[in-house]
Amino acid sequence: SRDRNTMASNPLLGSRISLISKKDIRYEGTLYSINEADATVALQNVRAYGTEGRETNSETFVPPQDQVHPYLLFRGCDIKDLHVHENSMEAPTDPAILSADQPKGGEGG
Repeated sequence: SRDRNTMASNPLLGSRISLISKKDIRYEGTLYSINEADATVALQNVRAYGTEGRETNSETFVPPQDQVHPYLLFRGCDIKDLHVHENSMEAPTDPAILSADQPKGGEGG
């Protein structure tokens, strides 16, 4: 029953993540899940920033994309680098924001 625990709540879930694939393309999104059994990482609201000068020659250049992908699942073996952005849960300083904490209690009201 160890497999059931691989999707256990990870403190990084919901964090802003940057990852670089083996093709040197940078992706940025919100960490949705990490599955250790399948060695996969899933991100939500993902934007692809292209190779940004990491490519070894002009033929492997990939431009950034404008669209935001709702969900992308990455194979762990194809991830070259992964970076967690600190303080991702901090709300912007704005007098319009009363609270960044989710209300406790039942679903919907």
